[in-house]
Amino acid sequence: MTSPKLGGSNIEEKRRPKIKKIITIFILFICIPAIIVAGAILFEYKSYAFITIALTILSLIPFFVSFERQQHGTVKLVLIAVMTALSILSRLLFAMLPGFKPVTAMVVITAIYFGREAGFLTGALTAVVSNFYFGQGPWTPFQMFTWGLIGYIAGVLANRLKGNKILLSIYGVFAGIFYSVLMDAWTVVWWEQGFNTTRFAALLVSALPFTIIYAVSNVIFLLILSKPIGEKIQRVKTKYGIE
Repeated sequence: MTSPKLGGSNIEEKRRPKIKKIITIFILFICIPAIIVAGAILFEYKSYAFITIALTILSLIPFFVSFERQQHGTVKLVLIAVMTALSILSRLLFAMLPGFKPVTAMVVITAIYFGREAGFLTGALTAVVSNFYFGQGPWTPFQMFTWGLIGYIAGVLANRLKGNKILLSIYGVFAGIFYSVLMDAWTVVWWEQGFNTTRFAALLVSALPFTIIYAVSNVIFLLILSKPIGEKIQRVKTKYGIE
């Protein structure tokens, strides 16, 4: 017969994943978008620095809330830090080629092997850190959110994307379109202090060449990098028993 104390412990264990999921969804899909929209419509231009700091902190919370303290948890943290650093470096190395960058590939690979929260964190940190070189501005928070979402969605689809070149390529195209559309939407909201459908449609058309280049580059880098990097990550995860 299960003791009341043990039974209560089991119930608590079952509740934890649900609580973590609620916290993650609330932060990523309610708090962060609300702060970004408020920053674009209500606050002055220079407020982007405070919004960027707030988003950086909020991006960390879902990851650490979902992080399980395992024997080799430090190894997992180091691996995710390395992937984030490589993602940042990849953007810097391809600075001379607008739109043609491995960032999305690195974010997606991180999400596939370490989960949706790690994918969001890698995407968000890549934007904010690399923009110290490319230039910080009111666009930084939305870049953080957009690349973060690309990582989060990849984490949700991880089991389907892993090892499937066709689906991985489709996701690369989707990520390119998704990034371009959301950044164009932010541009309209920022400059119009609201949403203007005509301006948005014009931006989509004018940005089409960039969108195509970005989508194609995503596919190329995903096909080139996913297998070698994925195999190395999986080898380390198996060695240390990291889930």
